Amino acid sequence: MTEIKEKTSVLPAKYAGGPLGLGDPDDLSLRKVEIEVMIPKKMRDIAKREKCIEEVKDFSECCKNSNVFMVFSCRKENAALKECLSRWYQDEEFKSRCKDEYLKERSEYRRTGISKQKSERLPTSM
Repeated sequence: MTEIKEKTSVLPAKYAGGPLGLGDPDDLSLRKVEIEVMIPKKMRDIAKREKCIEEVKDFSECCKNSNVFMVFSCRKENAALKECLSRWYQDEEFKSRCKDEYLKERSEYRRTGISKQKSERLPTSM
């Protein structure tokens, strides 16, 4: 006589449901940590990579050339970088874009079990 055990979880269904038990892929609600940490991190990464390219380059170059004294030597470049990033953090359209990208990546992870970072590292052919 075989008994089928039902999986139970202490997490709400939207966090433990879905095809792989990673959460509902279609759920668009955000937890506090996602709003306060994950989405701002995505905003910072995208802003550095796409919006503040020149400021990042200038600050990096200054740091390379200044070594130990970069705290004092690169104040101007650091201020310019902070100002550029702050400008983009306040942009509601940019914030919305980053939130949408985050939700899309989270949904894909919940659907497949493969995070974006892992999928970027996987070889496409042998």
